[in-house]
Amino acid sequence: MTKSHKPKSPSFKAIMKLMPRYAAIDIGSNSIRMEAAEVVSGQPARVLASEREVTRLGESVFRTGTVSEEALKATCAVLSRMASLYRKLDVVGVRAVATSAIRDTRNPHEFLARASDAAGTPVEIISGREEARLVYLGVESIWPQNGKRTLVIDIGGGSAEIIGAEGGVLKEVFSKPLGAVRLRENFLKDDPPSELQLHQMHEYIEAKLDTPVRRLGHAGWDRAIATSATAAAVAHAVARIPGSRREEIDKLRTPTTEVGKLYRRLRELNLSGRRRITGIGPKRAEIIVPGVAVLLSFLREFQLPSVFYCRAGVRDGIIADLANRNVGAELSRLSRDQRREVEEMGHRYGVSRDHARKVANIAHLLFTALQPLHNLPPASGKLLEAAAYLIDVGHYVSDSGHHKHSYYVVSNSDMAGFTQRERVLVACLCRYHRKSLPSPVHSQYQALPADDRRMLMFLIPLLRLADNLNRSRQQRIRGIQCRLRDNRVVLEVASSHDIDLEQWGAERAGEAFRQVYNRPIAVERERD
Repeated sequence: MTKSHKPKSPSFKAIMKLMPRYAAIDIGSNSIRMEAAEVVSGQPARVLASEREVTRLGESVFRTGTVSEEALKATCAVLSRMASLYRKLDVVGVRAVATSAIRDTRNPHEFLARASDAAGTPVEIISGREEARLVYLGVESIWPQNGKRTLVIDIGGGSAEIIGAEGGVLKEVFSKPLGAVRLRENFLKDDPPSELQLHQMHEYIEAKLDTPVRRLGHAGWDRAIATSATAAAVAHAVARIPGSRREEIDKLRTPTTEVGKLYRRLRELNLSGRRRITGIGPKRAEIIVPGVAVLLSFLREFQLPSVFYCRAGVRDGIIADLANRNVGAELSRLSRDQRREVEEMGHRYGVSRDHARKVANIAHLLFTALQPLHNLPPASGKLLEAAAYLIDVGHYVSDSGHHKHSYYVVSNSDMAGFTQRERVLVACLCRYHRKSLPSPVHSQYQALPADDRRMLMFLIPLLRLADNLNRSRQQRIRGIQCRLRDNRVVLEVASSHDIDLEQWGAERAGEAFRQVYNRPIAVERERD
């Protein structure tokens, strides 16, 4: 890094991997899926909770044009149970989407209102193109294709999404009404279905595939990938792997000829016979014939020799999308009104606005970068930032013991935009930004709930480090990188000035960090 081109404003970088948690709900025509996951950049998401419930929401829609009261009640019960799961996991972002059946229903407003209430988050109806985009994002997040030309098909209950991608970029997406529940309701009235019913269904499928085939073409595709439960059932059945061992079929290749053999067998069997096939569950057996018919037609129309199964779905795409957009990062920052409140309060008590802003920026960096170590909820970052603006208000009373005076001023101030609990916690952070750490003889601290005491204990060392990294008050720190090296935290400080005072102060504050985080911290000058 050259000294001549450094920006004057902070350009902080957090090297430690962040691990935000997100939840996704996919309300499909056949089933509802919920997934909550912890995301680390550059790695597959770590699933914390996963639920799937078959609801057949699309049955009433495809028969009558509306969601039946029975289906709506069942859907809301499932959503309520799923919401109770993700709420326990401190997720910072949630997205709930409804797909094909709700796109088609004549009563979407009633459904959205009741489903949103049950899910604890707004439910939105997404377009077929958005559904396809999310499916592809999910595939790339789990199984990056590394520049390959890839065809992806996702066969749901109400629609099938067909995606052409190259080099990780979507080229064309199509959403066609080829879902397994929809096709069964529209064409397959008998069990097993008659030849006429099957023929009519095949004619319909081929007509719907005509445009994607013409637009995308047959040649040059490196890989075909199928997602969804239909594709999973095919992979299980062809490989004779029980459904309980789903991890064994992920990324498994199935030849088109084997899909054809399976379909010819399935179309001849009744429901009882289909249920006896390895890998096809009792509910899936009800709609497996139209689902496999779509997959086989897709493979034949595109002249593909085989298809790979991928466990990704809309829910994985939602989580990847939330992570890509850094959803939830704002939860750890003060709102505009809160920031104005603490800045003006600090100004009234003679606090340098430039110094306070610098300390607040450094504190936020440390909170974000060290999240894997403290595991505090994002809202804790707001309290740390507020305290960074107010730690010096006690100087207005006296320089001696100013941290105690800061506690008194803050705890007794009317701070618009902050709850009483938040004001007390900010005051406590000011109280312990220097000198001793909390102890059993400190009654104000001991009176706090256990969770608040734990949160304060993890925030206090970060506030001390941030304050000392601008100890000269001359804005000498241009940037900081946090790294975990040999079980110790290293702060690499970038500056074109003498920062001996900042290093000295930060190393002294590091003793509190060592006591709380049980690992040493070092401050090093970044190499040019």
